[in-house]
Amino acid sequence: MKRSIIVFLLTYIVSISQAQTLPKNVRMISTGKVIHRFFDTSSISPSGKYIALFRFPYEDHSPVAGDAGEVILIDLKTGKEKVVAKSRGWEMQLAANVQWGATDNELYFNDVDPVTWQAYAVCLNPFTKVAKRMSSTVFMVTADGKKLATYNLIKSTFAQVGYGVIIPREKISRNYGPVSDDGIIVTDVKSNSSKQIVSINQIYEQTRPSIKIKNPQDFEFYCFQVKWNLQGTKLLTTIQWSPKGGGERKRAVITMNADGSDLYTAITPEQWEKGGHHVNWMPDGTHLSMNLNIDGKPGLEIITVKYDGSELKSVYSPGSGHPSYNPKGLSFVITDAYAGEMPLKEGTSPIRLINVKKQTEKLVAGAQLPPIKDFEFRVDAHPTWDRTGRYVIYNGTHLGTRSVFIADLKDMLPVKK
Repeated sequence: MKRSIIVFLLTYIVSISQAQTLPKNVRMISTGKVIHRFFDTSSISPSGKYIALFRFPYEDHSPVAGDAGEVILIDLKTGKEKVVAKSRGWEMQLAANVQWGATDNELYFNDVDPVTWQAYAVCLNPFTKVAKRMSSTVFMVTADGKKLATYNLIKSTFAQVGYGVIIPREKISRNYGPVSDDGIIVTDVKSNSSKQIVSINQIYEQTRPSIKIKNPQDFEFYCFQVKWNLQGTKLLTTIQWSPKGGGERKRAVITMNADGSDLYTAITPEQWEKGGHHVNWMPDGTHLSMNLNIDGKPGLEIITVKYDGSELKSVYSPGSGHPSYNPKGLSFVITDAYAGEMPLKEGTSPIRLINVKKQTEKLVAGAQLPPIKDFEFRVDAHPTWDRTGRYVIYNGTHLGTRSVFIADLKDMLPVKK
């Protein structure tokens, strides 16, 4: 009995010592193997009443094909949490790509049929539980909820682990050369019809400036991520290629119209190989932001560039993490830093609010991110704005498990209510 009490007290003391003190404007909304999606979509519903997250079945080993996690809905006023669906279509970084459509009645996520191993998106009314199987997968929904965009989420693992869906490895074919049967797919929500609007081959052949290389058949080509601008008029994707059997990859940022036309290389492979990551649309729908090295000095800057590759300029240094501009057009950027990249103290990384106009920044909070021991299982904060531009949602950990936090920035920037 005495030993049990001692063990309990030691456990309690360790828990208290590991617990974090949050700023007054930050609250932990959920804990226990949970994450929000990414830095380019809001996990808070269009009405602002709910947040949709994903709970992993485990967080200590790679996803196993057929294992299901949970799509969860939380009432932001009461904190009440409920499981609204289960999904087999997830990986460790973006989970099942859970995100909202036009209203609170349309919640999208990916799933996988464990019999046919076909991946697909689901449109769920989280209140009635009425679900609709979509004709393709989803990586990002337009802001008006009318269209879905996706790249090949099954082959995504060959581009970078963590962002797609898992099926048995032996059922996945590789892309040798710039293939024509893989590319960017757009789904019209109303008709539930999908179309490959552009192939990898078309990107390779038509984008300007050219990305052509010698002996392309000796390389594997993949698209990785696809993003709508706020207006739903343009898309960006990244294309990458690496030698068969492994080797250094090359990458470029490609933009296009919503129908796949007017292809541009916004960031060339020559520019990207100097250092860079995490591209995003700016609210104006014509410019992009990204961490990139354009001054030739060590480290990255946050840059902006027009969709056609012109107007490339540095807007703030140093860059880090996953930068995105305030959706209401204010000159503020929210970003984070990888674990250990800009440590406030051991195990804690900053959530940075950058005033681009004044060239200043403020610390929103410190996110507890464990050291990166395995790239697949890293915890990235992925801070993202809500649709009003007042709140920021980010990932972290609490007592050693993935957790999600919300910061209210009403006193840190001039956001209209």
